[in-house]
This record gives sequence, structure tokens and C-alpha cells, in this order.
Amino acid sequence: MEWIELAFALAAFFLSHRVPAMFGLKARIVAAFGPRGYVALFSVLSLGLLWWVIVAAGRAPYVELWGQPDWSRWLVNLAMPVAILLGTFGVAAPNPFAFEGRAQGFDPDRPGIAGLTRQPLLWALAIWAAAHLSANGDLAHVLLFGPMLVLALIGAPAMEARTRARMGAATWDRLAARTALIPLAALAKGRWRPTSSPSLPRMLAALAIWAGLWHLHEPLIGLWPGP
Repeated sequence: MEWIELAFALAAFFLSHRVPAMFGLKARIVAAFGPRGYVALFSVLSLGLLWWVIVAAGRAPYVELWGQPDWSRWLVNLAMPVAILLGTFGVAAPNPFAFEGRAQGFDPDRPGIAGLTRQPLLWALAIWAAAHLSANGDLAHVLLFGPMLVLALIGAPAMEARTRARMGAATWDRLAARTALIPLAALAKGRWRPTSSPSLPRMLAALAIWAGLWHLHEPLIGLWPGP
């Protein structure tokens, strides 16, 4: 029964990312609530379904595929602040390249988070999934974190291709000149340099999210997150 619940939870999560675009639901929701309203509703739905998948994986029978290395819990605790920062600075930021961003206020000469990476939320998902995959070698959690990692790594270039086609090559090249898909690639190539200090409200929000996840991990997930 637990495996059936996990299968339904995974199917619901992944279908929630495909069905709105396939059947025109996204366009209708955007028309009714606006782009920000759509992102807010989609985010709440995604987080709720993600929590269900995580809980369902925890309830599934334990089938070990590999053991938990001592370093893996340290890796999770080092990776999660990076993932949280990427997600916090990415959501609703001026960034026309990502679904969680907004076109308003974007300056191609000062691209902000898009200078670091055009897809901050998908990279946050990839970091979260990869770190947790290393620390959870049982079958249920591999079925959870493995597809999430693949979704993030495949979804980023797919999102880029769709956005480029919608914008047109000339507009894309102009807006993306000081950005990159791979984190820090634009910085390494000298195309982008930070021009201002990080937003203090977003830094405080990231700290609050990290603290909340740390303290709620055991009561909600059933496992203490410390190394």
C-alpha cells in the first residue's frame, strides 16, 4: 500500500508540472490571477505535493541500495544553505528567463540573480535533490530524489529553449548577454560582475527559511537533519 501511495504522489507532482501547459490551464490561471498569482498558486501546489512525496517515501518499506556515508549528512547541511539562497533570491526577482522570475524591472546591464544563473530555482532543486540522494540510498528515496534531480537538470535547458523561442533570438541575445545558465559561468568568463550588495530582506528570508526547515525537519519528515 505504501508503494502505491508513493507512486500516486510522484505522479501527481510530475503531472502538476505538465498538465497546466498541455491543456491551457496555465493561460487561464494567468488571465484570471496574473503572472504573480499563477506563480504563487503553482508554488503552493508544488510545495504541498512535494511534502506528500517526501512523507510517502518515508512511509515506504526500507530497501537499501547503498549505505549512508559519514560525509553525506555534512554534504546535505552544506548544500542546503546554497539551495535556499538560490531559491530565495530567484523567486519573484527581475529575471525574464525563469518561470519563477518576472520580466518587469530587469536590466540586462545589471541582471542581478540572472547574472549568477538564469535558472536559480531549478538549480536549487538540483542541489537539494543531489545532496539528499547521496544521503538516502534506499529505494523509496532514490525514486524520490533521482527523478527530481533529472527534472531539474533536463528542465533548465528545456525552459531556456522555450523562453528563447518565445522572445526571439535577437531579444534573447540582448537580454542574456551578461547572464549564463551554469552558475558562476558569466562571472568566470568576465561577462558579469555583481554591482550591488545582496538584498537584506531576501538574506533574512533565506535565514528564516533555513531555520524553519532545520527545526521542522524532524517533526514533519521524521529525521533530525544534523550531521
